[in-house]
Amino acid sequence: MTLLGIAKRRGLLSDSVLLALVDCSWELLDISGSDVTDAGLQNVAEICLRLKAVDISRCNQLTSNSIRALLQKCHSLEILRCGGTPLSDFNARRCIDFLKPKLNEVEEDSWEELDSKDITTGARALRWLIWPSIDRDSSDCLNLECPRISVNPSTLCYRGVSVPREALPGIVLDAQIVEDIDPKTWTINAAPRLKTLNEKKGSEPGMLPKAELFRLAFVERDERLAPKRAKNMRQHQRRAEREFIRSDTGAKSLFLASLAQKSLRK
Repeated sequence: MTLLGIAKRRGLLSDSVLLALVDCSWELLDISGSDVTDAGLQNVAEICLRLKAVDISRCNQLTSNSIRALLQKCHSLEILRCGGTPLSDFNARRCIDFLKPKLNEVEEDSWEELDSKDITTGARALRWLIWPSIDRDSSDCLNLECPRISVNPSTLCYRGVSVPREALPGIVLDAQIVEDIDPKTWTINAAPRLKTLNEKKGSEPGMLPKAELFRLAFVERDERLAPKRAKNMRQHQRRAEREFIRSDTGAKSLFLASLAQKSLRK
């Protein structure tokens, strides 16, 4: 998941990268502003059935087809962040009808008492829709026909229910995952966290996702080779200085003069 966040921030996130990193244990997915297409998102929906929070905002390569597939396959999806560009808003509006649940014969008196198994199609578990640029008609339609879905909650408590952090406005969904990444150099600065993860890796083999194991292996290899890289850099610098002195008459004269001054001082 960390590698996914880095790829997204460097503008490298595409279908191939997403499918290379995808893990069935994911419960959160942030592909906002990426070049992921319908094919990539639909494949992820087939694999990551435990997704609970997804951000597809500003994804201009997606259409309503993949959004519907996501809602249909991921029955645990509670938080969806969308919109952000004219095309993303258009595709979100096309999914309004699918967001409206089709119900079995139920006896409950309110939406809050419904269970997901009572909903035959549509967004079964969706409770929080973050769509900052939602139009008035779409908002009114959801409030009237699907009051179970809270649109753009702005406080920590909405209709008497605590709002999850991932559903608050202005939140970057994967911010906590990449909090140890320096945005200037894209290197990992979290030695304490690495130690903790290594301890977890030793005590619970096979429990970490593949992407996290790959990241740990990369960090360990990078730390192991750092002294060797520094030594090679110093050797290369000294070699370059010697070559420069040999090839340049003026530099050679200055070098010999400095040696003579050192010998005279002794």
